[in-house]
Amino acid sequence: RLPRLPTPTALSPSQDGGALVRRPVRPAGEGGGAGRARGGPFGLRVRGAARGGPFGLRAAVAGVPELLSACRGLHTSAACCKNRAARVRVGKGDKPVTYEQAHPPHYIAHRKGWLSLHTSNLDGEQGAAERTVEDVFIRKFLYGTFPGCLADEVVIKRRANQLVICMVVLQRLAPSKMYFLVGYTEALLSAFYKCPVRLCLQTLPAKQVYKYI
Repeated sequence: RLPRLPTPTALSPSQDGGALVRRPVRPAGEGGGAGRARGGPFGLRVRGAARGGPFGLRAAVAGVPELLSACRGLHTSAACCKNRAARVRVGKGDKPVTYEQAHPPHYIAHRKGWLSLHTSNLDGEQGAAERTVEDVFIRKFLYGTFPGCLADEVVIKRRANQLVICMVVLQRLAPSKMYFLVGYTEALLSAFYKCPVRLCLQTLPAKQVYKYI
């Protein structure tokens, strides 16, 4: 009969610095397998998923609060405080832009006017969101009704119960077809918004280029 060996330990203090809680490893079949139930062959105590967070495992460290066995770091970067909205990207000096596109939004009311004029833009007034949705629909409707004919941005003015739309169009359609589209647009928009709609057109032979960027 072979002599019985001493009970080994999981880790020595020189290996882990004495931080991990060491439990003696019992041979298989001794004590009803309690060694494996309490932490497996290395003797590291592992809590259940009920207190283990999203990953279900926590390591018991002596003198240190319980930590998640797996974590995800948060990476931060420097903020880029630049306003790039409603601006045309600068090219190599060969990109033509109009007067409206050449001036950024902070020049509104200084070098250029508003593209939508109504009293809901005033401080304390209501209905600004509804007017914005209406303006988006009107512009999309006009871009589809006059395909490739708009030379510049559409200006929408609301005067009392009247809706005035100012456009600069190119002379790419016959006059008879242009008059038909004007009447067609006024009739449909008047039926949609239950108010008189009037189109004010100005025609140009070609698109006017303000400068190249």
